[in-house]
Amino acid sequence: MSGYEAVIGLEIHVQLSTNTKMFCGCKLEFGAQPNTLTCPVCLGHPGTLPVPNEQAVRYAIATGLALGCEIAPRSMFHRKNYFYPDLPKGYQISQFDVPICSEGELAGVRIHRAHMEEDAAKNIHVGESGRIHGAGRTVVDYNRGGTPLVEIVTEPDIHSGAQAREWLQLLRATIKQLGVSDVNMEEGSLRCDANISIRPVGQQELGTKTELKNMNSFRFIERGIDAEIARQTALLNAGEKVTQETLHFDPSSGSLTSLRSKEEAHDYRYFPEPDLVPVAPAKELIEEIRVTLPELPLQKAERYEHEIGLSVDTARLLAFRAEMGAYFESVLEAGGEGADAKRLADWVTGELVARIGADTDPALSNVSPAALARLVVMVGNKQVTGAGAKTVLDRLVENGGDPDAIVEAEGLAAMDDSDELAGVIDAALEANPRAVEDLKSGNGKAIGAIIGFVMKQTQGRADGGEVTRIVRDKLSL
Repeated sequence: MSGYEAVIGLEIHVQLSTNTKMFCGCKLEFGAQPNTLTCPVCLGHPGTLPVPNEQAVRYAIATGLALGCEIAPRSMFHRKNYFYPDLPKGYQISQFDVPICSEGELAGVRIHRAHMEEDAAKNIHVGESGRIHGAGRTVVDYNRGGTPLVEIVTEPDIHSGAQAREWLQLLRATIKQLGVSDVNMEEGSLRCDANISIRPVGQQELGTKTELKNMNSFRFIERGIDAEIARQTALLNAGEKVTQETLHFDPSSGSLTSLRSKEEAHDYRYFPEPDLVPVAPAKELIEEIRVTLPELPLQKAERYEHEIGLSVDTARLLAFRAEMGAYFESVLEAGGEGADAKRLADWVTGELVARIGADTDPALSNVSPAALARLVVMVGNKQVTGAGAKTVLDRLVENGGDPDAIVEAEGLAAMDDSDELAGVIDAALEANPRAVEDLKSGNGKAIGAIIGFVMKQTQGRADGGEVTRIVRDKLSL
């Protein structure tokens, strides 16, 4: 993107894990039969009155405190007027100019505000592209309508798709650690919109922004932002203008399509919600919530780095990805006192993730924390070589089980017969005369051929370090 820089702000919708909806007593249950969890209040029948969910207010305050926000001593609910099939009242109860949380910061990204509102219902487009027999058709499930939300709005402090993805992973881990939401992106508990503009490098004035709506995976968010940056760059390079609009990113094709022109605040005709009094949390309540906050991911990363001795990158990887961090804690606990935390972390973030994928929760794999901890201990005790341990891990990923039993069943125990190993090394030296000459000439890399020969003959049971030592002794190096 030569000559231009991207300026990105995010709007994140977080569904709160309360038992009931924001302004009524309807239960919240993902996957329930459509339109079975509704009542006159959340359907907006005339004469009904909303009542705020106290637990949702507490969760909103906890979220604000975790993001370093100021908690408003008095915040207001407003009506945000617009009509869609998924909004039966014709307006959404939200917060406008007096949000409950404002002016926070998380890892260098400023939080403009975090406010409470209710979710809309869910439109379901039936058939291919929402069309049946040539006619468009959309059905609506009102179960989700009225679900408590916190909408977090950042300042435009992000400058790439990769940065957005990394920061959102930290935000998700932070909220999950709070316990206020399951932040399940597949189920829509965490959804993200991105406001994107570009400007010439060094210019202070912001360019015309577009909005990408409702992206529900970190990978799609990164790809969508990068695609929109590329599109805007191409427009400006061609002498054309960027139009303010709302866009949809199709991850399967990588294409961007326009949904509508972007609304401004005045288009929603905000006005105070007449049926709700202001929210005025007592200072004592705010402090009560503050002292119950758990260790948050940034704090956890510092602990991993300074108390356990992990590298900055490994500490952040484990702390910012909630499921991976929780699994690592379980492995560390299973390893017991004196466990090598750095080695355990390397196996979790390296070998295990390489086999199950970075986006898979390790706790859902076949590898129990106790099994991985035991395997790493066996490597440390030289009961099994690194190569043999990787084979054991392959078996654990496939079927689970006990590392000791796998080692015994497949004959993967490290060689403890030095005479047997010396004999295999003699054969390796004889089979690789060119490597021997190269080693004698000072080419240390040539030992790889000899080690490879030994590993093949011993099926990975030989210790590479021990092989290197014996070779050097035999060749007087």
